[in-house]
Amino acid sequence: MLRSVLATVAACLLLGATAFAALPDSTSQVAVLAAEAKAVGPLFHSKLVSDFLGAVKNLPRMEPRTVFCDSSRTHCWTETESAALPETQRARLLKRTLDETFYYTTRYGSPLAYARPLEILSQAGLRDVRGKKIADFGYGTIGHLRLLSSLGAEMHGIEVDPLLKALYSGDTSDRLVLHHGQWPAEAALVTELGGGFDLFISKNTLKRGYIHPAEQVNPRMLVHLGVDDSSYVAALARTVKPRGLVMIYNLCPAPAPAGKPYVPWADGRCPFERGLLEKAGFQVMEYDRDDSSAARRMAHALGWDAGDHPMDLEKDLFATYTLLKRR
Repeated sequence: MLRSVLATVAACLLLGATAFAALPDSTSQVAVLAAEAKAVGPLFHSKLVSDFLGAVKNLPRMEPRTVFCDSSRTHCWTETESAALPETQRARLLKRTLDETFYYTTRYGSPLAYARPLEILSQAGLRDVRGKKIADFGYGTIGHLRLLSSLGAEMHGIEVDPLLKALYSGDTSDRLVLHHGQWPAEAALVTELGGGFDLFISKNTLKRGYIHPAEQVNPRMLVHLGVDDSSYVAALARTVKPRGLVMIYNLCPAPAPAGKPYVPWADGRCPFERGLLEKAGFQVMEYDRDDSSAARRMAHALGWDAGDHPMDLEKDLFATYTLLKRR
């Protein structure tokens, strides 16, 4: 969901980081994130987002990390884990060395794009994350999790991507836990995650196009929940505590024009029917609310319409969110 920082030894130990510089140089990803935080800051007015952006100073520099994946990329191992494999198996693995930029942005861009849903959540009553228990479904990158945990939140990231499991191996603490598997389809993962969450957030994962595509597409392009809608929503209601919040926030490109292949990620509407959410015990505060104008202002500040591959923000960036409160 992605860009000068002094990383203290204590912060590195707390989050299992591999830091290698006391001060970032101007080309480091943490320096880019610091510049982004300064650029987007004037767009937001809540203390929650101000604290979130200010927490960039807590992010350490990261050494490159090497992971090994099988040819199908369905299994990945850390360097230590791969060394324990039989040599015949290890020889067939694909080696990837991932730098600081990939560590903080992966495939999904700036973690500071979470500032917009956090601003909305602040308006809904989430003034501070200290002491709050927060789950992110399909977290995609660790950057925003580290920022929020440094502010005192107990962060739980949920992800199926095996590459991220290997990349972030060891980067956990009492306030940052990463869960890998198919929630809530895997009973052990449901138990591991637990409940009592103040906030359950999902950004760019729970899209109608990913879960209920309008056309047949390659299954690898979709999000497979492993359960039907009713079971997922019921599990969500059990996981969030009374008066807890659920935020589904999706940034999307324009739909494909007529005659072009269907783009499932362009349909960012909530995948769950409003009546189903209400039946499960949620107050629907907003449902498929258009947030494109605010998202475009943020994207402009983050520079998405600049560089070698500029985005036409007015024509190719749209945002929708659904906000729920557990009764």
